[in-house]
Amino acid sequence: MTADTPRTVAGGRLQSHPLLLDHPVATRIALGLWAFSALLFLAIAFPALREAVQVVDDAVHRWVVSVEWGPAVVAAQVLDFIGTAWVVWPVMAVVAGWLAWSRRWEAFSSWVVTMAVSQLMIGPIKDLYMRARPSMSLAETSSWSFPSGHSVAGAAIAIAAVIVLVPAGPRRRNLEMLAAAFAIIMALSRVYLRAHWLSDVAAGAALGAAIAIGVAALMHRIDDRRRGRAHHTHAS
Repeated sequence: MTADTPRTVAGGRLQSHPLLLDHPVATRIALGLWAFSALLFLAIAFPALREAVQVVDDAVHRWVVSVEWGPAVVAAQVLDFIGTAWVVWPVMAVVAGWLAWSRRWEAFSSWVVTMAVSQLMIGPIKDLYMRARPSMSLAETSSWSFPSGHSVAGAAIAIAAVIVLVPAGPRRRNLEMLAAAFAIIMALSRVYLRAHWLSDVAAGAALGAAIAIGVAALMHRIDDRRRGRAHHTHAS
């Protein structure tokens, strides 16, 4: 099925902008990302495991300090600004407004829930872990280190935007890859600016992606069941 082929749904109607073509696969991907992020969350929570993770984090931190390069720092600082509320909140509002105006309620619900969950959980988790940030940061920071808020938001927004704005199908795959690449680059930029440890951004990016894909799969499933009940009632 291509991106231009509408999906037939229960009740005889056509859904021209399905969020997903195969939500069971999306669910498995989301569960894998949840599992990966959960492993890092558990590792940081237990002192013995945290020490092992910190060895890797320290090595990466020393390496990024040794390869500091002016143009790369500027590029990372641009991404730092893109991840601030000055950009993130207007993007969230514009996409939500467009979906509401277009009356694409499944996509609207997916977007709003993804944004709400990804944004509201960052602060409490940071306060729970209270992990100190790396030294010699090249970016202004104001909270704890774990997980990286920029990484959570970058992954959640980029991936969710592709899901809700672009019809599912083969033509969307390139954009999905670009969204994933953006999430990774955003995460690594936080390490390069010494604002976060590598484990901070790995957990954050996996969490943001898991939320975006998992919420879309859940909304898709709920919508299918609702349409199925409506079709059953109509047939009866």
